[in-house]
Amino acid sequence: MTAPAPVAEVLRPLVPQVLGVLVRRYGQFDACEDAVQEALLAASEQWPAEGVPDNPRSWLVTVATRRLTDHWRSESARRRREESVAVREPVSVVAGPGEDQPPDSDDTLKLLFLCCHPAVSPPSQVALTLRAVGGLTTAQIASAFLVPEATMTRRITRAKESIAAAGSTFSEPSPADFGDRLRVVLQVLYLIFNEGYTATSGENLLRDELAAEAIRLTRAVHALIPDEGEVAGLLALMLLTDARREARTGPDGELVPLPDQDRGRWDAALIAEGEALVDATIGHAALGPYQVQAAIAALHATAPSTEETDWPQIVELYHVLQALMPSPVVTINQAVAVAQASGPARGLELLDTVDAKLDVGRRLDAVRAHLLELAGDLPGAREHYLKAARRTASLPERRYLLQRAGRIAPADSAQN
Repeated sequence: MTAPAPVAEVLRPLVPQVLGVLVRRYGQFDACEDAVQEALLAASEQWPAEGVPDNPRSWLVTVATRRLTDHWRSESARRRREESVAVREPVSVVAGPGEDQPPDSDDTLKLLFLCCHPAVSPPSQVALTLRAVGGLTTAQIASAFLVPEATMTRRITRAKESIAAAGSTFSEPSPADFGDRLRVVLQVLYLIFNEGYTATSGENLLRDELAAEAIRLTRAVHALIPDEGEVAGLLALMLLTDARREARTGPDGELVPLPDQDRGRWDAALIAEGEALVDATIGHAALGPYQVQAAIAALHATAPSTEETDWPQIVELYHVLQALMPSPVVTINQAVAVAQASGPARGLELLDTVDAKLDVGRRLDAVRAHLLELAGDLPGAREHYLKAARRTASLPERRYLLQRAGRIAPADSAQN
């Protein structure tokens, strides 16, 4: 059962607080996380009818601890674990000193580091982060990624088993490991946002809940470590990108490309917040890929139109990004900017440097089709629009690509 929006808004920020209390008190992250999920389910069922408790955090801690107590008592009956602390604790749990009050320190970052442990695969890192830190149910996560709930359950279970096998503890990594682990956390948050902003498959282009959760968690990390330039850069990138959300689809959910979007529907408040983060960060912190991408997004967000966008500056920023984070995706995006600044022929030359065998075929074909159309090679454009449409699992994207191809007459018809 999914909690109504007001209850969900109360629950989500409490998840890392409650889980943090239990893990510090008992260890055993996997059992504690399961107990928190049961407490969240109980809250989603009871609170809408009975009202939100005066101290919702304490209510969740108590219910989750009871679930742990019941579980360990059951285990004790089979495994004779009478010496367990959890077994000796009475069912009616009294919060420890200070636990009824908001914690002085937020456990969000520690939990993110735990969920994004290097022993866990990236898809499982995403799933476990959304469940253990975001408070989404397994069913909600499975629905968002269009996989059966049983598949997502196995993914989350394997992730928790990998963490336990690695002997990971509920603490921040050492200073020597902090940077590498933080990069993994930011990558996971970036993946969650991207899936929410442009779904890779299914009927809908957007999955608003995932994008919103990625922004919420990134805000939480930024509040904890405000001087980390890449955290601020990622938050700015998300805000500047999400500002265009309402204009990205038409009345029937169809994809509306950037040049055709009504910029009056862009969220001015998000753009201003994102711009402020970019201005406060670039030049004041070690430069990283998210900051550069945010600077590119800011140029798009503040341009009056596609034609009036500062394309030469965007091209230069892509050069910087390519030096920081070389990838075929960066090259493909850079080719679009080069085509706008210097003509489609130059953009196509850059696309030719991308290995078509890499896992970027759909995006590569779509951009090539667009640039070929700009260059006047309509048969070539149609061929690549159709090829890109066959490769995408996103129905809105497929319909858009087929529509673009349909505007171009087949080669034999053009000759008649």
